[in-house]
Amino acid sequence: MELKKVLLIGGSGFVGGWVANRLSERGIRVIIPTRHRDNTKQIILLPTVYTVQANVHDPKQLAELMVGVDAVVNLVGVLHDGDSSSPYGKRFGAAHVELPKKILAAMQQAGVRRLVHVSALKAAADAPSGYLRSKAAGEALLRAAMDQFDITVFRPSVIFGPGDSFLNTFATLLKLFPVLPLACGGARFQPVYVGDVADTLVASLADRATFGQTYELAGPRVYTLRELVDYTAKLVGKKRLIIDLPDALAKLQASVLGLLPQPPISPDNLRSMQVDNVSDGAHNTPGWNPQRLEAVAPAYLSAIRLRQRLDGYRCRAGRS
Repeated sequence: MELKKVLLIGGSGFVGGWVANRLSERGIRVIIPTRHRDNTKQIILLPTVYTVQANVHDPKQLAELMVGVDAVVNLVGVLHDGDSSSPYGKRFGAAHVELPKKILAAMQQAGVRRLVHVSALKAAADAPSGYLRSKAAGEALLRAAMDQFDITVFRPSVIFGPGDSFLNTFATLLKLFPVLPLACGGARFQPVYVGDVADTLVASLADRATFGQTYELAGPRVYTLRELVDYTAKLVGKKRLIIDLPDALAKLQASVLGLLPQPPISPDNLRSMQVDNVSDGAHNTPGWNPQRLEAVAPAYLSAIRLRQRLDGYRCRAGRS
């Protein structure tokens, strides 16, 4: 299968930038729709990458974006939804269920068959969180259409790497607060490197063996959340008192922080962490050999420590 043009939906996000880079390296033309072009300033510097101001939730605009496309990659995902309706909130539903449905309709209209879709590890219809339930509902729609389209679904664990919103969030909190109350410190994760995720997504696009398959993407080691926070503190050079919160206080913390515009944790996140975000290893992509967290994280988290040291020097020298 020859790829000349790929529509990258959700391409302005963290993972999207890496996928766009990998596609650009292969000389593939990449179209990234966005409502706000300011979000794509770094991406548009890549050769063969083009941004289009568009609303992908508008079926007409989505169909227009499909014209001349060889494949579609859907990376859209939202982590927070203030609506606690059952089975999932309106925001989760729009991003994780309605959008995939619209993508399939637009693909059918344009005659595009190939779709790579990113879901979430442990997505399930009976999961405790609206996020995981909505991701599962989106997957179900795609599986029902696999006889009409060439679809591959990927289910990554939490993704780390330069610019992530996972370890970097903890690094920021550790920098700001001498005491860090931690909810669900025993929750288990299998973090996966964004570079490995991007490489796998791009490699699968033209690989017919991946059509109709669902793969899990997880790193080589399982960590508790507490272990990840302790490791982050070590890398950024911050000795902090980290307090594991009991369930009642964890729920209170999530409820309060969930009111922020970009919350570090919400009640739905807390419910997601009731399920270990760990792969069983039986659904790996063929040849899957992910990099270790310890081989990647020091390079970008230690840079935070260096910047902090330089800021201190400038402050003592009377420079802003």
